[in-house]
Amino acid sequence: MCEDIGMRPRILTGDTPTGRLHLGHWVGSLENRVRLQDEYECFFLIANMHAFTTRAEKPEEIRRDTIEIVKDWLAVGMDPERSTFVLQTEVPAIAELTWLLAMLLPFNRVMRNPTLKEEIEAKQLGDHYSFGFPLYAVGQCADILAFRADLVPVGEDQLAHLEMCREVARRFDHLYCGVPTTTEDADYARAGGVFPVPQPKVGRIARLVGIDGVQKMSKSLGNAIFLSDEAGEIKKKTGKIFTGRQSATDPGDIKNALFQFVNAFIADPERRRELAELYTRGEVGDGTVKQEVSQAIDALVAPMRERRRAYDGPAGEARIVELLHAHAAKANAVAEDTLARAKAAMKLDFGARTLMFVP
Repeated sequence: MCEDIGMRPRILTGDTPTGRLHLGHWVGSLENRVRLQDEYECFFLIANMHAFTTRAEKPEEIRRDTIEIVKDWLAVGMDPERSTFVLQTEVPAIAELTWLLAMLLPFNRVMRNPTLKEEIEAKQLGDHYSFGFPLYAVGQCADILAFRADLVPVGEDQLAHLEMCREVARRFDHLYCGVPTTTEDADYARAGGVFPVPQPKVGRIARLVGIDGVQKMSKSLGNAIFLSDEAGEIKKKTGKIFTGRQSATDPGDIKNALFQFVNAFIADPERRRELAELYTRGEVGDGTVKQEVSQAIDALVAPMRERRRAYDGPAGEARIVELLHAHAAKANAVAEDTLARAKAAMKLDFGARTLMFVP
C-alpha cells in the first residue's frame, strides 16, 4: 500500500537559481505558495543542480543566486516554520530517481517537450548544450515525484514539464505497481501506486508581460521589475512600460501591457474599471496610469524589501545556510522513503540505507 493515509496533501514547487525573483514569479506562483502553506504540506525546492546545465563554469554565481532565491522566499512570506525548503543538491535520492525515471521516458519524448525546445531557442544553444540540459527535464519529474506531490503551483510555461511528470508517474505505477491503466488520476495512490499523479495549479496570471510590452517578464531580457527593487527603481521601470499610444488624448487600448499591470496589481476592482473607462475614452494619459501602477507595486513589495534586509550581509547568509542544512534532514526523510518504495516496486530493494547529517 503506497498511499499516505491521514497526511495533508503535498505541494512541491520551486525555482532554478538564476537571480532575484520578479513580479512575474509573484503572480505566477509565489503568492499561491504563500497562501497554501496552512492547507498543504509544502516542499519548496531550489534547483541548484539544474542551474549547472547551462552555467557549469559559474559555480560562484550559482551559489550566490541560491542565497538570493531564499532571501526572496523569506521576504514574500514563505515560512520555514510551516514549509520545508529543499536544496536539490542535498537530496541524493532525487538524482537516483532521475536515473530510474529516465529509463521510462524515450529520448524523443523528452526532446519534444515544448518548454525545453523554447529554452534551447531563447538561450541560443543550438546543438551546443550539455547532455545534462535535456536530462534536467527528467530531473524536474524526479523533483516532484520524490516528494509524492499532489499539487504543483506552476507558471504557464512549466505546464509541459509537469505533463511529462504526470506521464512518467502513470507509466511507473502501471509497470511496477500493477495499477490499471483505466485508473483515474486522483486514484493512483489508492490503487497501490508509488506515485500520485500531480495536478497543476496555475497562478492567477499565467504569463505576465515585461515592461517591453512584448515578451514574458524575464531577468535575462532586461524587462523585469524585481521583488527587491526600491521605490525609485519601480517608478523608473513602470515609466518604461510600452503601450504604443501616440498621445495622452488618444483612445487607449486596455489590452496593452500597461493594463495587464493595472489588472494584476491595482487591488480595487472599481478603480480598475474606472481607469479602463477613462483610458478607452482618451481622458487619462499613460503617465497617470503608470504612476498608480507604480504606487500599487511599491505597496506590494515594500514589506518584502524590509523583510529581505534582515538577511543581508555575511550573518544573513550564514542564517540561510543553517536553515537549508536543518531542512535537509526532513527533505531527505521523505525523499529516501519515496526512493525505497520505488526500488521495492522495481525489485531493487537489497537493503536499507541511512543518511547522516552532521551539524
